[in-house]
Amino acid sequence: MINSVLRLRKKHSDLATGLAFISPWIIGFLAFVLYPLLASFYYSFTRFNIIQAPRWIGLEGYAELFFDDPLFWISIKNTLYMLVFGLPSSLVVSLLLAVLLNQNIRFKAFFRTLFYLPTIIPAVASAMLWLWIFNPQYGLINSVLALIGIRGPGWLVDPKWSKPAFIIMDLWGVGGAMVIYLAGLQGIPEQLYEAADIDGASWMQKFWRITIPMLTPTILFNLILGAISKLQYFTAPYIMTRGVGTNVPPGSPLNSTLFYSLLLFQNAFAYFKMGYASAMAWILFVLILVITLVLFRSSARWVYYEGQ
Repeated sequence: MINSVLRLRKKHSDLATGLAFISPWIIGFLAFVLYPLLASFYYSFTRFNIIQAPRWIGLEGYAELFFDDPLFWISIKNTLYMLVFGLPSSLVVSLLLAVLLNQNIRFKAFFRTLFYLPTIIPAVASAMLWLWIFNPQYGLINSVLALIGIRGPGWLVDPKWSKPAFIIMDLWGVGGAMVIYLAGLQGIPEQLYEAADIDGASWMQKFWRITIPMLTPTILFNLILGAISKLQYFTAPYIMTRGVGTNVPPGSPLNSTLFYSLLLFQNAFAYFKMGYASAMAWILFVLILVITLVLFRSSARWVYYEGQ
């Protein structure tokens, strides 16, 4: 009986000690994750501007987004443009770089470091650099084009070229995905390529029949991370498209770079429509969830896992 009581006390003591050690994480999770999450869900059904108390309006805010706010659909279109055109280009370029840097070439470590460096540069610094590169008058790209007699486009001041400019800029930061592809490539058994060589397979056949199938789990990983990143595209357009010192809001010219997260930010912190912005945030959450689930469900048809 006494031993049972002592064991029970020891268990309670161990539990208390464990809770004490993880209490900073628990407090942080409750204060900075769970509470904001629940609060934003409640605010999405209210009219809330920070100054006045929230006023319950039900689904009115969601209805206004879908039926009365043209900027909402413009931001959806711009964001999907980056998802449909920007994401595949980034995935393809990062994969090609990984394949090239996986070969036995000189200065391989140097080139790997060189291509990865842009990913560790702060996003704001990168945006300022590319703001100069895309300058239509004295930017680097148009200056090089002028040397060969080509008049460069307006880039960020031209609605036709503003989104392609961001796609080009994103190619500069594919080093993170490239490193992940490299890890996947080095995990492919060398015996598969040796067997293909014995059968007389060309490098293209080995690439499509061995490399790509064995790399599909890595492709899925980069695809999901890239899709989430494109749906939350914010920092670069916020820095590069707002008129500094003017009343020009981010998203110019003519709302061609008004991405979803940018509009959400404007509603929350420029117009103080917190309830409206919370509704937008939950729509974005559902959109990301649906796309992620679709990718996971579709992966059963095209992703190959070794041993299956």
